[in-house]
Amino acid sequence: MVEIPTVTLNNGVTMPQLGFGVFQIPDATECEAAVTAALQAGYRLLDTATAYQNEAAVGQALRKSGLARQDVFVTSKLWVSEFTYERAKQGIDASLQRLGLDYLDLYLLHQPYGDVIGAWRALEEAYHAGKIRAIGVSNFYPDQLKNLELSTTVQPAVNQIEVNPWYQQIADVRFNQQEHVRVEAWSPFAEGKQDIFRNETIAQIAQAHGKTTGQVILRWLLQRQITVIPKSVHPARMAENLAVFDFELSAAEMATMASLDQHQSQFFDHRDPVTIEQIFGASLAKIK
Repeated sequence: MVEIPTVTLNNGVTMPQLGFGVFQIPDATECEAAVTAALQAGYRLLDTATAYQNEAAVGQALRKSGLARQDVFVTSKLWVSEFTYERAKQGIDASLQRLGLDYLDLYLLHQPYGDVIGAWRALEEAYHAGKIRAIGVSNFYPDQLKNLELSTTVQPAVNQIEVNPWYQQIADVRFNQQEHVRVEAWSPFAEGKQDIFRNETIAQIAQAHGKTTGQVILRWLLQRQITVIPKSVHPARMAENLAVFDFELSAAEMATMASLDQHQSQFFDHRDPVTIEQIFGASLAKIK
């Protein structure tokens, strides 16, 4: 079984450098089976969220795994419809209840909208109470992260953002790292957009190492000191995604990967007002 290296967060908590994400697996049976297979393959970091509607399935798979609770790092996220102080307190407890856990290893504010400061206060209280071992954010731009840091008492330990070969976020990654906030990449494969798994440039690097394009992408992120949480429901792909610690990309290969940057999200602009209204408006209206 692959031994996954760990990193130490800014509060001293250790976290695996590579984990397993369950976005877009809302079916309980399928999600439980995927998490079970991932744990059997050797994954020890699980990433879910209230919005994914599969926390209960993740918790069920963890309970059935026979693994000691302290051996698995569990992350979940609070959705914007719970972004007030009081609702966030309830949301934290609801996540714990659905997961069937006494504590979470990491809990994130899923988006930078609504009463972020109020919600963060609830996360801080849960952190100090031992319900959460580390707290962080997701999809926060540098100015939003800095505002949160200046307005609160516990610095975010993690910022989970989109990072992939088409959208490398070099400046934003650098800022987070300078702030000692761990960057965690969601959608490292850009959900296969632009035929990423057949890209000739990445494929040439993969061939030189006897690896796949997916493995090269994960290795490139790891060498940028970014935690990755690839998702798959296929055991063979799960194993493939873990086999990335036995090779290293050269400086030239890292530069070649950098040349692929298109400087544009492969999904949507988190700062576009129209998009914000379309995606988050209904959720935010619930807390007015």
